[in-house]
Amino acid sequence: MAQSGFERRTLDSPSGASLNVYDRPAQGNLRALLHVNHGLAEHAARYGKFAQILSGRGIHVCAHDHRGHGFTTAPDGSPRRFADTGGWDKVMTDVSAVEADLRARHPGVPLFVLGHSMGGTIAFNQVLRESEHLAGAAIWNANLSGPVGLLKFVLGLESLVGGDRKPATLIDGMTFKTWDKNFSAERSAFGWLSRDLGAVDAYVADPLCGWPAQISLWKDFAHGMGLAQDNAALKPIRKDFPLHLIGGEDDPATDGGKAVTALAERLRRQGLKDVTVNILSHFRHETVNEIGAEAEINKFADWIEQRL
Repeated sequence: MAQSGFERRTLDSPSGASLNVYDRPAQGNLRALLHVNHGLAEHAARYGKFAQILSGRGIHVCAHDHRGHGFTTAPDGSPRRFADTGGWDKVMTDVSAVEADLRARHPGVPLFVLGHSMGGTIAFNQVLRESEHLAGAAIWNANLSGPVGLLKFVLGLESLVGGDRKPATLIDGMTFKTWDKNFSAERSAFGWLSRDLGAVDAYVADPLCGWPAQISLWKDFAHGMGLAQDNAALKPIRKDFPLHLIGGEDDPATDGGKAVTALAERLRRQGLKDVTVNILSHFRHETVNEIGAEAEINKFADWIEQRL
């Protein structure tokens, strides 16, 4: 089955999940593999146009729905949460399963990983865990310097009544709902995603997007954010490991790109030498769905080619 230009398949993960996976094969000679990790409250099929551009540059793009998202299923999970227990580790097990499958299908081809927003935290954790298997990583529109302690405290309060399997309404109010206010003149909800209001409307109309995540998922996500903030975990990574960072100047989720710049500075302080950072003027949260996205995607393809 094809969706958004993707070829669709399923992959059984050692975590027990049945992963919904999309592929966009490279046109012409295969030069590189790219594994895409989507953000919170969306799904992998939304990266079809992004994949189309890169496939035309000889890059095979693969994206999968994370647990609790899209069409991925798991016996210990449900929509809007990762798992009953150990959700973050199971998400990372799924990521490793997809990448191991890609390497088996295309032996010897350089593999890059990309993550957007929550997916950026996932991709960064994958670098910490398995950088030896990767040719480079792209962390886009992700805030890896957020107040994890405060997040966990608020989630703990929310879970006191009714447990973890209910929407994290306080966190939703502190994030999505607060960000909405800055762009309410254009759209009542999710105007912070993009200046392309057609893309915003498509997101709002998509039943697989825009939902409030359960407290359980947010607790797992906070755990992953904490792991990403550990400088000691960076030490095993080779100093010339390539990292490509993007932020939007008008993205409230990254404080106008300041969180992205902070990550770049942190990486350089830890001795990483190949760190590219771009804070894009007038861009909001979803780089791949912004006005002017095609030019930035082609620049990213240039970046990959330069590191092959």
